[in-house]
Amino acid sequence: MLTPVENRLSVVACSTCRFSADQREDADGLRGGALLVAALEAAKQADPRYAEVTIEQMPCIFSCTEHCSVHLRAPGKVGYLLGRFTPDTDAARAILDYAVHYAQSEHGRVPFKQWPQGIKGHFIARIPPEGFLVES
Repeated sequence: MLTPVENRLSVVACSTCRFSADQREDADGLRGGALLVAALEAAKQADPRYAEVTIEQMPCIFSCTEHCSVHLRAPGKVGYLLGRFTPDTDAARAILDYAVHYAQSEHGRVPFKQWPQGIKGHFIARIPPEGFLVES
């Protein structure tokens, strides 16, 4: 049931997420999660700033009420569940831009002034790293 992966900076995208709040698939029958994974991979290939961000995917993150969800994680850092994205290049860049700031942060807390516009309003949950709790 579990597949081991390297413990590193990762954006884990739900590959089976809905296309939108009211559509399971797009006009071509593709799920939003699969489209978002493709957009993330294309954006990463197009910009060397994203080189250290690993794009991973798994079926169903259990965020089914929030379409196009991703989990941002890194060793020793607070993780974040984000969703409600449009599965396109703009969303992929916003996610990856935030991931770059996240990687540079000490514990995963990125100052609000550094948040890309496309990430605002998409946070669903903050997840403490294994063995830690987050202070106020």
